[in-house]
Amino acid sequence: MSSLKEKIFLKEDPNVYEDKDAHLVRSLRVRDFLALGVGTIVSTSIFTLPGVVAAEHAGPAVALSFLLAAIVAGLVAFAYAEMSAAMPFAGSAYSWINVVFGEFFGWIAGWALLAEYFIAVAFVASGLSANLRGLLQPLGLSMPRSLANAFGTDGGVVDLLAVVVMMLVAVLLAYGVSQAARVENILVVLKVLAIIVFIIVGATAIKGSNYVPFIPAYHENTDGTAFGGWQGIYAGVSMIFLAYIGFDSIAANAAEAKDPQKTMPRGILGSLAIAVVLFVAVALVLVGMFKYSAYANNAEPVGWALRQSGHGTVAAIVQGVAVLGMFTALIGMMLAGSRLIYSFGRDGMLPKWLGKLDDKKRPNHALVLLTVIGIIIGAFFPFAFLAQLISAGTLIAFMFVSLGMYALRPREGKDIAEPEFKMPWYPVLPALGFLGSLAIFLGLDIQAKMYAGIWFLIGLVIYFSYGIRHSYLQKGNKGKKD
Repeated sequence: MSSLKEKIFLKEDPNVYEDKDAHLVRSLRVRDFLALGVGTIVSTSIFTLPGVVAAEHAGPAVALSFLLAAIVAGLVAFAYAEMSAAMPFAGSAYSWINVVFGEFFGWIAGWALLAEYFIAVAFVASGLSANLRGLLQPLGLSMPRSLANAFGTDGGVVDLLAVVVMMLVAVLLAYGVSQAARVENILVVLKVLAIIVFIIVGATAIKGSNYVPFIPAYHENTDGTAFGGWQGIYAGVSMIFLAYIGFDSIAANAAEAKDPQKTMPRGILGSLAIAVVLFVAVALVLVGMFKYSAYANNAEPVGWALRQSGHGTVAAIVQGVAVLGMFTALIGMMLAGSRLIYSFGRDGMLPKWLGKLDDKKRPNHALVLLTVIGIIIGAFFPFAFLAQLISAGTLIAFMFVSLGMYALRPREGKDIAEPEFKMPWYPVLPALGFLGSLAIFLGLDIQAKMYAGIWFLIGLVIYFSYGIRHSYLQKGNKGKKD
């Protein structure tokens, strides 16, 4: 009998994952991953976060908050790029950490990411529903409150549009990744064009006085949070980091990449670079058009700023395309989340039917589970307080991946393939990526950390009551011992 310590530190053979994922169709190219990454990273947040963070924390220096968050995300992205090139397996951080640190730690990293995908799918679908209803309302088209809001919220019973949107995307993904990628590519191009239109039109309304002072004097907000100074910029970083977590959705699909040695690093780093430029440009234009305080409690600062500047038609077009663009984030989140759940089933950590492929080699069982849970969360339960789990869970996974570089490098060219892409300035950058992620995690509020703790307690119960007993890795190890 293996001891508990041996079971926890038991590592998966990378060749096993190569064999298990060999049935998945490798059809995704660099442009598909760029669209997937940009579509997921540049989601609803680019139309809301710059104004919200400027008004609540950073003032005109919101651009610095975006840059600092991007630096930390970039450090982790380098680690993601090397790991996905060396180990192009489904499940991203879950599978990698399983190989380099052991099954228990892989489960913790994967469970952290699962919170991101479950809640993000519901969050984006509900946001899309709200924005679509806002666009239709001026046309005299509205829904009864009972069908427009989540259960118990403003007289709501079910957010029907959110349900329909999730089901439509699930059907699209069920037909195959290549078909979904074509739709994703088109929608991402439209969304980027809409953002560029805002930047160009908004730039004509910029007033230099709105940037002064660029870093306002520090003071505490009424709720005790920081505004102004470097404290306010730091508070903005913790809030903004949610926007940059989308590149994990690229890595989760590495098993379906053509030539992953090249496509994975280019897709991950390229999409992040594009997103950073767009985020900083939108932030600078937005705070230049109006004083940052004007965006307080404003759920649609981009559309509001355009209308107040006399560009109502442009505002309608940008917001209309933004609603279509939200589909790109939903496609990316559902695609990556279903691959993560498939990985759990593939390894026996969750019921094995989740790791089964259909007759066309698609993990649609996992997709169904993700869709059902997303519908339950997004349609029937108010979940605003859970949204912080997206950042908390992902930051924990990012810390694992950064530290995982120290276990990966000694094995490259031996039992793990030698990747063509290498994280620069090793061993310094992995440590900086870990410390940066930890600093942002510490900047989250106490509720986020508490909810993350509850989520991980649930994960530990599932692991020790089910996962460790049904894991194929543990069963194989038991056979060797016996």
